[in-house]
Amino acid sequence: MHLHILGICGTFMGGIAALAKAEGHTVTGCDANVYPPMSTQLEALGIGLVEGYDAAQLRDFPADQYVIGNVITRGNPLMEAIMNRDLPYISGPDWLARNFLAGKWVLAVAGTHGKTTTSSMLARILDDAGLDPGFLIGGVPENFGVSARATGSNFFVIEADEYDTAFFDKRSKFVHYHPRTAVLNNLEFDHADIFADVSAIETQFHHLVRTVPGEGLLVVNGSEESLGRVLKRGAWTPVERFNAPDGWTIDDDGHVALAGKPLGTLRWTQLGRHNRLNALAAIAAARHAGVPPHASIEALAGFKGVKRRMEVRGTVGGVTVYDDFAHHPTAIQTTIDGLRREVGRDDARILAVLEPRSNTMKQGKMNALLPAALADADLVFCYGSKLGWDPADVLRPLGPKARTFDDLPKLVADIIAAARTGDHVLIMSNGGFGGIHGTILDALAKRTAPATATA
Repeated sequence: MHLHILGICGTFMGGIAALAKAEGHTVTGCDANVYPPMSTQLEALGIGLVEGYDAAQLRDFPADQYVIGNVITRGNPLMEAIMNRDLPYISGPDWLARNFLAGKWVLAVAGTHGKTTTSSMLARILDDAGLDPGFLIGGVPENFGVSARATGSNFFVIEADEYDTAFFDKRSKFVHYHPRTAVLNNLEFDHADIFADVSAIETQFHHLVRTVPGEGLLVVNGSEESLGRVLKRGAWTPVERFNAPDGWTIDDDGHVALAGKPLGTLRWTQLGRHNRLNALAAIAAARHAGVPPHASIEALAGFKGVKRRMEVRGTVGGVTVYDDFAHHPTAIQTTIDGLRREVGRDDARILAVLEPRSNTMKQGKMNALLPAALADADLVFCYGSKLGWDPADVLRPLGPKARTFDDLPKLVADIIAAARTGDHVLIMSNGGFGGIHGTILDALAKRTAPATATA
């Protein structure tokens, strides 16, 4: 079957393209912006790409089915042509569920935060146990080097996103997946562009709960009141709670226990309590698939992390530059806290560099939470281009340590002027941030290089 994928360069839709290609389908696709690294990855798989959404693609790519990403809206010329000609189209999540997930033991990881990391941990555990899982993850686990893979295994790990499915299906993506094992990591207000309030998100999470079979398992963060409200609406599946005294627990030293019974000690390189809780959820989910906790703990000792999740991009002149995907105040605060606990307070400074880029952040819905989220950084640099609010005003409670910019070169110059040996530059954005990571490292290298002698 020939599939033409609209919005193919997103991580999720690009993953679907890779899975479909692995299953023997002919795959082509288009996007508004076709650029590396996704374009390179897809072209390496033999997937033809075209930039833009011109209706002429119907002539050039006469597909058997058009798979529609949720970036596509009514008024898109290619989508309008597909509809006017009554050609077969389907959403990405629906295609995945019908053609790839059916009949598999699906392990789905949902939550406002930690989905990518927990999914990556779970895939690592199952793989180390010899279960050879397939997966589709919204990031690139360093242990695998790809965001999606197809295998002959019955097990499939998927990052279960609560964002909407398509312009013609406003349910959350995860209602299509019908998992046997479902992790509910946490639940906060986010995606203000499609959800009116946290209650609306809780409704979608309850739709997910309704799809898990009675012989399945819900692995639920026991400290989240919002998830407690979700379960009170009804649950027909056994529940195991983590981060709860009577359930799965992990302390600051990595000691894992279930109902007070010690199961082993997690020793690894990942930072922060949030990652220990992610690990705990993955260990619980893996046990449901038959992996003993001690084996999961051993597997996670070799977990290498995920690209763009506290990824060290380089160290120059004693200044370390990190790339992180954090874009919600809770994730920002948690990320800074994890780094602070690792580097200490005596000599190491954290220079937090933030691009408020998500739809929710652009709308200013989280402004009141931002100063507290950034408070533990020593200096704060905020890039406020094309926002509907004034970052200088929002970050005023942080005093002189907060600096705001609407010009990227000036932002970089100020960071370089401020950075000194021993500093940790933590860059947080859910986008490319104009390649700022490499620009900063290059500028640090030029500053560090010895001056050329002149005659």
